[in-house]
Amino acid sequence: MTDQTALLHVDNLSKSFGALRATDQVTLQVRPGETHAVIGPNGAGKTTLIGQLAGNLQPDSGHIRFAGEDITRLAAPARSRKGLARSFQITSVYRDFTALDNVALAVQAHTGSSFRFWRPARADRALREPARTILDDVGLGGRADVLAANLAHGEQRQLEIAMVLATKPRLMLLDEPMAGMGTDESQRMVRFLGALKGRHTMILVEHDMDAVFALADRISVLVYGRIVATGTPAEIRANPEVRSAYLGEDEED
Repeated sequence: MTDQTALLHVDNLSKSFGALRATDQVTLQVRPGETHAVIGPNGAGKTTLIGQLAGNLQPDSGHIRFAGEDITRLAAPARSRKGLARSFQITSVYRDFTALDNVALAVQAHTGSSFRFWRPARADRALREPARTILDDVGLGGRADVLAANLAHGEQRQLEIAMVLATKPRLMLLDEPMAGMGTDESQRMVRFLGALKGRHTMILVEHDMDAVFALADRISVLVYGRIVATGTPAEIRANPEVRSAYLGEDEED
């Protein structure tokens, strides 16, 4: 059944690479303010799905509607301007710039300014003041003047999400934000993302099941390119097919 209140509608989305069917008639809806996790084993098609939602990959068939508009054929920059923002599995900050510079660059990009004017923009209060506010919001205010290369890995991931927030997204596409983190860093990231819940709509692709079940309002399980189940965390935990095929649990306790 179609959720008419959903911000994002994905209908029968398919993408193949040669004989490999990476996504196979994927259908899901994401509601405003929801944290919707997409989980599945390696090779399930999660990153391919995110790439199609962000506009980095064009689907072979199917439709994507965002805020009531068909965006299936829009390029990634156009989708970004409409409010879709993506973070990547591999941290993509500018390592030779400070944390503040990185977020100010994202603010500048959102305003449509060219990076050619970055040097004078470094002194532009209209860029740096909102950048400082965002860094404060994500808990990096005290690290504003530190080079990104000198931030801890978890701080770099927080910085990347700060750059996403600088684009004022309506939907955040978070591709494995806990990738490469130790236990303490992962727990800090869960607390950080938990503070964003409700204020921002998020699709979360993540292998860390503790993080997924702590953060998600709903979870979709992707296996061999197909959604095999969607539900609340409790419903997904109780689903026998998911428990045996993905969560590695027996059907009976």
